[in-house]
Amino acid sequence: MAPVLTTIGFDADDTLWHNERFFALTQDHFAGLLSEHSEKADLMARLLEAEKRNLPHYGFGIKGFTLSMIETAIEVTDGRVPSSVIGEILAAGRDMLSHEVELLPNVVSTLEALKGQFKLVLITKGDLLDQERKLAQSGLRAHFDAIEIVTDKTPQTYRAIFEGHGSGVDQGLMVGNSMRSDVVAMIDAGGWGVYVPYGLTWEIEHAKTPQSTRYAEIGDLSELPDLTRQISGL
Repeated sequence: MAPVLTTIGFDADDTLWHNERFFALTQDHFAGLLSEHSEKADLMARLLEAEKRNLPHYGFGIKGFTLSMIETAIEVTDGRVPSSVIGEILAAGRDMLSHEVELLPNVVSTLEALKGQFKLVLITKGDLLDQERKLAQSGLRAHFDAIEIVTDKTPQTYRAIFEGHGSGVDQGLMVGNSMRSDVVAMIDAGGWGVYVPYGLTWEIEHAKTPQSTRYAEIGDLSELPDLTRQISGL
């Protein structure tokens, strides 16, 4: 009888290393720059709407976020945003693109525990150069059998990845901190979705907890090896 699980996919940002907190810090700085023109709550709401509008054009990642901040700054100042503020926003975006990579707890030990038992695939979305930079700095490349940097995480994306790198999505598991992208999309594709809460999560990535027997939640990655044994009936 074939094993229940053969392949495990790992999200990267806020699953393997810190990421969202840099967005939060930049948003605070952005709010300070525009404090004379908008209250922070309203500014953040308008920034979020700009990000949603721009996703089809810029995709996920820091560059699209930076452009959305500039667009929002132009909107809230009725086109009178000083060039110095635009320069500050661009500088903040560059700083985000150069921040040091800090791994989350238990990442290396978990990958080492699973290596050889399953095919391990890193599945991340966002700007190609930035994701490649973070992966290189993380030192985790050798732990993975394959790397997939995608424009978005959809059921179709997961089916293709787990067919190409594993034995099909029905024998695949995806673990990550985004309920929408890492969990719900994977379950909709026919695989297992494992949620690892991070604390800070972009609003666009929120979704209802799926009512599925192929859903699980763990406190951190150290619980994943035991969970895979339970799923596989070992």
